[in-house]
Amino acid sequence: METLLDRAHLDRAHLAQQTFGDDELAREVLALFAGQCDRLVPGIADPGLDGAARADLAHTLKGSALGVGALRVAALADRIETALRAGDAASLPALEAALALAARETLALL
Repeated sequence: METLLDRAHLDRAHLAQQTFGDDELAREVLALFAGQCDRLVPGIADPGLDGAARADLAHTLKGSALGVGALRVAALADRIETALRAGDAASLPALEAALALAARETLALL
């Protein structure tokens, strides 16, 4: 049974539509998404990278998340991308922590 937390993190109906109802394809796509989370989330929070590079990583993660229906990850990646492009460093620590948590919670549902 899908819970409210599940729906907030992963829209399974959207995923099914994107993968034409093919469960095996959905698993493959989700595995790719998990790999992207593992690679991109640390880079987004890396203060050693310049803001534009981090914004680009956030944009990439946002697109991937939207593709699989990971709505919370997509929304947070979008907010981080916007903050980075606007030079709003003050909001980044909280957003980055929220993104890391949302990614972990979403991946736990896979």
